[in-house]
Amino acid sequence: MIAVTTFAGKSVALFGLGGSGLITAAALVAGGADVTCWDDNPASVVKAQGQGLSVANLREVDFTDFDALVLAPGVPLTHPMPHWTVDLAHAAGVEIIGDIDLFSREMAAAGRISPLIAITGTNGKSTTTALIAHVLRQADRDVQMGGNIGRAVLDLDPIRSGGDQVYVVECSSYQIDLAPNLTPHVGVLLNITPDHLERHGTIENYAAIKEQLVARSDLAIVGCDDAYCLAVGERLGAANVPLVTISAQEESHAEIQFADGVLRNSQGERLASLASNGALRGAHNGQNAACAFAACEAVGLSAEEIQHGFDTFPGLEHRMEQVGRVGDTLFINDSKATNAEAAAPALKSFEQVRWIVGGLAKTGGIESLAPHFSRVSKAYLVGEAAPAFAAQLGDTIPYEISGTLKEAVNHAAADSAQAGGEQIVLLSPAAASFDQFPNFEKRGEAFKEAVRALQGFKSV
Repeated sequence: MIAVTTFAGKSVALFGLGGSGLITAAALVAGGADVTCWDDNPASVVKAQGQGLSVANLREVDFTDFDALVLAPGVPLTHPMPHWTVDLAHAAGVEIIGDIDLFSREMAAAGRISPLIAITGTNGKSTTTALIAHVLRQADRDVQMGGNIGRAVLDLDPIRSGGDQVYVVECSSYQIDLAPNLTPHVGVLLNITPDHLERHGTIENYAAIKEQLVARSDLAIVGCDDAYCLAVGERLGAANVPLVTISAQEESHAEIQFADGVLRNSQGERLASLASNGALRGAHNGQNAACAFAACEAVGLSAEEIQHGFDTFPGLEHRMEQVGRVGDTLFINDSKATNAEAAAPALKSFEQVRWIVGGLAKTGGIESLAPHFSRVSKAYLVGEAAPAFAAQLGDTIPYEISGTLKEAVNHAAADSAQAGGEQIVLLSPAAASFDQFPNFEKRGEAFKEAVRALQGFKSV
């Protein structure tokens, strides 16, 4: 745990007692702060009390007594309306921050002696974070990975005086919005597409929050394959922020480009290849790997070390995860694709797939995926969205309403065996999981369990 010494002797209100909230409260107490905790969920308050934390209803206290309000990232800051604690803090002139900001203050107090690589973006940030951490570990670096992935940021190992660690931190827009003191050594912005607008109000607000991470970085790494990021890169360049641009599109002028399985610089010189690792299949992973290459190079790794990391990366669970084979059929778990936009990269990664799709539909369903339907030899529709997705497919491709994930796996496996030759069965639901599963992780586990139960299954 990283003790938050920068608030020693100060009084802090903390709202939100989930996993990261409890760790944040403990880190503040360990650093000498006087912390008063609360949550709208009574069970969370009881749990905090059981861990020895001081609790009090923040509606009934004087906010002018506090030096800061530490807010859990899931608590609304501005939209659809500010949480009541936010209104109280504003009225009292109390700053509102989150755990990423506390971590950033500790980094600054230690003299920024350990490199901090911070990663954000609408899609791909978890894969890129995990890839960067893996490459660094393969090069024998002491890697501390957390934030919006894995461990809460304040649960990472303390910053050592030798500065021989590298912190690799995934940041959501919610976390960046609560981190005015975040100043990464290397900031990565992969892409920006409309997301979480119920929380940020407009795409312009959402994009501006994402931009803050790279604008305050010593080195900014920015994907330039969408209009919003392209504009961010132009602004950073005009402001003379050190910048590396990334692209997975043809005829790009980016400094690192991906095409045909290979990363090249703007002079066309080969930097690294992804061809040997199926876990990095697809142009979207080309963008992820290009950002990882630039980030790892910035903290001192050689091209050879980075290539070794790419070759050995196992992939992120539930994101284009190669589960195994039955005969010549490869089964891919992309359960993390909870909307159409997230499913598009998976469909574009294969010439032909048997597509397991469905769940709790998002707005628009799978309509935006129509340009990729030609890659689908058959669709297997599951969950609540099945009838609606069937209507959107119409007569464009063969489909069946399988109902359950297990039935879809069994039917897709049988159809693949009958067709013969190389086959891909892809779970990329383009929908939320909540109709049949508590989260996308449980959905992915159910898919893998059904695949492993098939006769003749062999792991990759």
